[in-house]
Amino acid sequence: MSLYFYTKKECPLCDKGLVQLEILQQEKNFNIIIRDIYTDDEWLEKYQIRIPVVETKEGAVLDEGVLSFELLSSNYEKYISK
Repeated sequence: MSLYFYTKKECPLCDKGLVQLEILQQEKNFNIIIRDIYTDDEWLEKYQIRIPVVETKEGAVLDEGVLSFELLSSNYEKYISK
C-alpha cells in the first residue's frame, strides 16, 4: 500500500506535513511516494497552490495544505481501511 505525497523543494509547509504523514505511516504501515510537482507539468498545474497533498493511487485526497494527523488518520480509515 502506498500514498503519494505531492511537494516541492524548499517548502516548510511540506516539511511539516511530511512529519505528520510519517507519524501516520508508523501506525498504519504504508509506503510514501514523494512526487515533486516541478518534475511533471500535470502535477504542477493540478497541485501548485495546494501542496502538500496526500493522495491515494485511486485519487482520493486524504489532506492538503496544512496537514493534520487527525484528518490524515480519519481519511485513511475512510478511504483505505474499508
